[in-house]
Amino acid sequence: MVPGSAFDTSAGPDYLSPYFLAERHIMTPIQSSAEAARICALAPIVPVLVVEDASSAADLAQALIKGGLPALEVTLRTPAALDVIREMAQVEGGAVGAGTLLTPDDVAAAKDAGATFGVSPGATDKVLDAANEADLPMLPGAATASEVMLLLEKGYTIQKFFPAEANGGAPALKAIGAPIPQVQFCPTGGVSLANANSYLSLSNVVCAGGSWVAPKNLVNAQDWDGITKLAAEAAALKR
Repeated sequence: MVPGSAFDTSAGPDYLSPYFLAERHIMTPIQSSAEAARICALAPIVPVLVVEDASSAADLAQALIKGGLPALEVTLRTPAALDVIREMAQVEGGAVGAGTLLTPDDVAAAKDAGATFGVSPGATDKVLDAANEADLPMLPGAATASEVMLLLEKGYTIQKFFPAEANGGAPALKAIGAPIPQVQFCPTGGVSLANANSYLSLSNVVCAGGSWVAPKNLVNAQDWDGITKLAAEAAALKR
């Protein structure tokens, strides 16, 4: 075996031949953003879900999809979250993503559970690289102009503005958009039916993330019709 040849694997992955690298598909940030933009364009609101019981996951997903909100973000904030993703991934008509991705292990677990996109509150190179290697489109979080610029420098043209209300709300996001019009956003954090239009009316907003469409009391009561009604109300918002 000739060291460094296409058939030499002894040097480890950092020294793989270009012949092997050419056969490995690694998603680029540009490709990631293109797919994230497609998912964000499905509806004006992406439900941000904190679900504690996977047994109700499919019914919850069906209720939201029926109301016109097919893109669903399941946050990894409960022990049941990965099982919730597995259940929701089986529901026809939905695009189920994993939120609160903080580590490469989170990315791998979410992808294995069936997530079709990922969302992170901020952004680190390790998490972004893991998502690209896993072919998991990402909506990385940013809160300042500098963070937005750093992600844009990498090729991420659609980002999560988080936490939206705590960082100045719609006026702040509008101000960021003036000098950085290349980036589109999904603001999340404090977004509600009462203020959603102030975000959706901005030229640099493609959708917004909100938890009000699946309140805990309705989920616990299994009031799927009530959740479908809230989803339909959110789906009718203008952007």
